[in-house]
Amino acid sequence: MTEPNGLHRDNVAVLIPALNEVLRIREVVQDALAYCPHVIVVDDGSDDGTSEAIADLPIVLLRHPHRMGKGASLRDGFAEAMRRGMRAVVTMDGDGQHLGADVPRLIAAANRHPHCLINGARLRKRSQQPLYRRIGNDFGDWGISLVCGFQIRDTQCGQRLYPAALCSLGDIPGEDFVYEAQLLLSAARELGMRVVSVPIESRYKTVHSGDQFRKSHFRVFRDLYKITSHVVAQGLRYGNTLAYCRRSHAHPPVIDDANGEFGTVFAPAQVRG
Repeated sequence: MTEPNGLHRDNVAVLIPALNEVLRIREVVQDALAYCPHVIVVDDGSDDGTSEAIADLPIVLLRHPHRMGKGASLRDGFAEAMRRGMRAVVTMDGDGQHLGADVPRLIAAANRHPHCLINGARLRKRSQQPLYRRIGNDFGDWGISLVCGFQIRDTQCGQRLYPAALCSLGDIPGEDFVYEAQLLLSAARELGMRVVSVPIESRYKTVHSGDQFRKSHFRVFRDLYKITSHVVAQGLRYGNTLAYCRRSHAHPPVIDDANGEFGTVFAPAQVRG
């Protein structure tokens, strides 16, 4: 049940950064609209007709004149959501891998865990994820968790719920996929937020599936190097590195899963412990 002063579909926005997503963007936006009336799309300088494919839909459409990166798209989307008085923002990728049906589940988890960043974790059908992506994700989880001071599952998923306090923080460094990693660090080290993971569905192209997806913008070696370098630098800047590394081992990932398949729903006091 939604708390009287909690989050709900009318005070949460769905933010979709998009770069050349004409293949799936219309169905992604329509899927999001089915669960939330406030949808913001930031077209990051697409040249394939992405904006034109959704121009008639009841959304807020922002357009960059040229490619500025995912970090810039998220910053602009957060600012627009805060300007409109939203209390949280759920992000979704524009390539069709995330489902709008998971948006209410993220909102419900946020109400159970106030002052937490709710992270979609691609735990279901994980075997469908390309092997090199799984290895890269595991490495990223390990490094980011050390700096945050607690373990996180799937630190590179693009479907998350960000509380307004984090969206409004400002001066968050990093560009492209590095920015998403820094959001986790800023939530933990600057705002004292814990990250709670919610198992979500995620779709990938396989030999047994007829679904079509554009090639991922994430380049494992290039982007993991950028993320790793940034996380190491930020860990040194924040200080207390060894203490946080030890702390991360003592704080396992918190997984909000009412079905008990991957974990249990923790009380807020347990989450912050």
